[in-house]
Formats: sequence, C-alpha cells, structure tokens
Amino acid sequence: MPCGRESARELIGRVAREFAELPDGPAESSGPNGPLGWLDGSGVGDPRPASAPAFPCEPDTSQPTHDGPLGWPGYGDQLARATAQTGEHESVVCGVADVGGVQAVVVAFEFGFLGGSLGTRTGARLEQAFTHARDHRLPVVSLVATGGSRMQEGTPALLQLSRIARQLTLTREAGLAHVSVLRDPTTGGGWATLGAGADVVLGLRGAQVGFAGSRVRPPGYSVTQQFAAGLVDQLLTSDELPERLARWLRLLTTPGDDAPVPHALGLQDLPGSGWDAVLNARTLGRPRAKTYLQAYFDWHEPVNGDRAGGVDPGVLCGFGHRDGRTVAYAAQCGTATRPAGFRTAARLVRLADRLGIPVLTLVDTPGAANDAAAEKAGVGAAIAEMFTSVAAARVPVTTLVIGEGGSGGALAFAAAERMWMTPDSYFAVISPELATAILKRDPSQARQTADELRLRPQDLVELGVARGIAQLDQSPDQATAR
Repeated sequence: MPCGRESARELIGRVAREFAELPDGPAESSGPNGPLGWLDGSGVGDPRPASAPAFPCEPDTSQPTHDGPLGWPGYGDQLARATAQTGEHESVVCGVADVGGVQAVVVAFEFGFLGGSLGTRTGARLEQAFTHARDHRLPVVSLVATGGSRMQEGTPALLQLSRIARQLTLTREAGLAHVSVLRDPTTGGGWATLGAGADVVLGLRGAQVGFAGSRVRPPGYSVTQQFAAGLVDQLLTSDELPERLARWLRLLTTPGDDAPVPHALGLQDLPGSGWDAVLNARTLGRPRAKTYLQAYFDWHEPVNGDRAGGVDPGVLCGFGHRDGRTVAYAAQCGTATRPAGFRTAARLVRLADRLGIPVLTLVDTPGAANDAAAEKAGVGAAIAEMFTSVAAARVPVTTLVIGEGGSGGALAFAAAERMWMTPDSYFAVISPELATAILKRDPSQARQTADELRLRPQDLVELGVARGIAQLDQSPDQATAR
C-alpha cells in the first residue's frame, strides 16, 4: 500500500464476514429538480422549486472530462495513477456486509486514492450507499480516512458535504443507526459530516482527527483530544475494532419492548424518619450506578460526551443488552450533575427514541451543579434540554431513584409517571439543609425539615410521586408500593 495505511478492502475484510460491493453508479433522480435533485430516499424529490440547484453528480462517462469539472491540469492522470496504485476507481468502497451477524451498509475510505479525498463521484457513491440502506432498512457503518474535499474539483467537490449531510438527515429520519469509525486521518469535511455526524463515533487510537488537517494547522488534532472534549464515544485499538463494532450494531438493531425496574441492591428496610432517609442515601458504601448497571445488563457499551465540548464523569450513558434485547441508560453517579451531563443524557434519550429503544434512568444526585462555571456553561438550558427530551420520548422511560434525589437536577432525569424508589433513596424539592436556610430556620432544624418535606420512599409512594419501591431480589413486576 503506497500510503502505508490499511486499505479499505483490508479493513472491510477484518470487520466483516461477507461483503457484497454495490454496483458503481450515481444515485440520480429523473424528477423535476434536475439530474440529481434533492432525494428523499423514496425516489421523490423534495418540494423545492424547479430552479433549486442540484448537487453535482459524477461526471458523464460517455463524454469524459479527464481533468474534472475545473479542467485541472493533469487531474485525469492523477486519477489514473490512483486507480493503478489502489485498484479502486474512487476514494470510497461501498457495499453490504455481515458484521457480527448484522447486515449493514459499509462505506470505507481508501486513503491511497488521492488521500481519501471527497470528490463529486465520492458524493454520488455515498448517496447511493445511504439510499440503499434506507431502502433495505439497514444500519450504516462509515470507516472514515480522508484528508477532506478534493482540491482539483474545487467548489463542486465542496458541495458534496451538503449532499452527504442530506443523506445523514434522511437516514436519521428513517430511524436507522449510523456508526462511524475514525481512522488516521479524519479531517475536513469527512470529519464534519460522516465522522462527527454519526450516532455513535468510535475512534482508533493514534488517529489525527480534526476539521483542520496537519498541512493546514500543524500539528494535527488527535482523536484522544476529541474524546476528552466529548466528541468521540470510545477509543479503540485496531485489533479491538471488529468485536466492538459488531457489539454496537447488535445494540442499535435489537430494541427491547420496555425497560424493567431494576432490583434494589442496597438496604431492604425502609427509613424510620426523613433524616434517616437522607443519611441512608448519603452513605458512602451503598450501591451506585456502576453496580446497578453491572447487575442489570448482560453487557453494555458507553457513549461519551455532549458533542459540544463537554464531558461529565458523574453521568454514565450508553446502551446495554438484557435478555437479548437493548435498553438505553442514563445514570447519575451521586455527584452534582454538570451541564455536560444533562446534555449527554439528553443526546442519549433522543437517540434511543429515534431508534425505538426503551430507556432506563438512574437518579442519584444532590442536585445540579450551580457554581460559576456551571452557570457559564448554561446549566439551566442543559436541564431544560433533558426535561424536554424525556417528555418528548415516545419509547418507554423507566426511572429508579437509587440514592439522593435533589431538586430539578434529579427530576430532569426522571419519567414522572414511571418513577420508582429504592429503600435507601429519597426525593425532595431541595436538600433539607438548604430548605432550612431558605425558610430562615435555625440550622439545627434540618432534621425536622427533612420529616416535614416527606421525602422518604414510602412518603413519595403515598403522595403519588413514585409508583412503588423496588425490593431486593424481587422481580421487576413485583416492585410495588408498600
């Protein structure tokens, strides 16, 4: 391989059991919007004016323009050399593959072909692949390695980014999953569309990933930095990729019908007083979110970050397999939830809803972070985003309060009509100490305030706030009020 990187077909061979390449040809429309139009995946163009510009499709091979749409000197010769060196006729290989027993459309970039650059024919091939995925109800896997738009084709090449974005949008609207794998390098428009625009983003360790490549702004930005900024879900080695990709496709294509209430894993006895309930929830040794997720799922995979530059380690989100079906989860870990945590959880709920996957939320927080940094990062807007994501969800959302349920920061994670409590949890409008301060009471009255807030699990059931109390070693359908 001249570029010293794994070729597209070698990588496909490693991650897929079988692969059938799609026949080469532009995904064109004969509708009123020109030779390509604005396809909606069904062969019918968007209701746009007939004068709406179409994206450039691949060149007419009956009258070849060897040097491309700009007549770039020597471009035809460059294409011929790229084909001779790689055996490919374009920078992306598209087809249907069996990945871990799941049929998926795979698009793999061949970096040896002009640096995996995006030209007009690349856009046509990608459009054809995504249209095939929608027509056959298949998830899409993008194995990305590209230097960005193809300079020799100029602005017509740049316009392919809008063309690709259109396909991503239509595929999302169809309720189909898209997983991207960031190889070295993933830069420019390839990162800003297929890479960052996927539902789940997996990054190969050591890859250069960023909008600006190393020739534009050296040194190149790394996938590790993108992961730290919440823009990549998982970092993998190349050897880990086949198994992890197969797991993700299984998760995203096998939705469950519901998210059963988890077993309670801590105390079995209910608290005698409000203050006892608070102390139980604040006990350091009680089971936390990681323990609950481990017990609930056969196996699970996390997502990372809010896609806006933030990560909250106090919130765990992802998808897990339980009895052969997938349930999504968003779990608080006992810390004050930061804006990035709310946004990550909202992203998770929206994705699960779009894919028809039920959601489990685990509530455990003293409340939302309210320091200056949190306010500057838009904590109020982030909480609102989580509230509306849960409220808008069409899939079942089940909530179990496993510790502290502090005010709106906790309630944002909760499905109000499907909320359950554990014996070592509480839920309150605010912590007893802060309620005491707001009411201008003596601090010593915090215990009394806790009782008056009626925040115990049994109080909340009686008030109709919670549906019931989950018990230790009890099946979910037996988790009832006491």
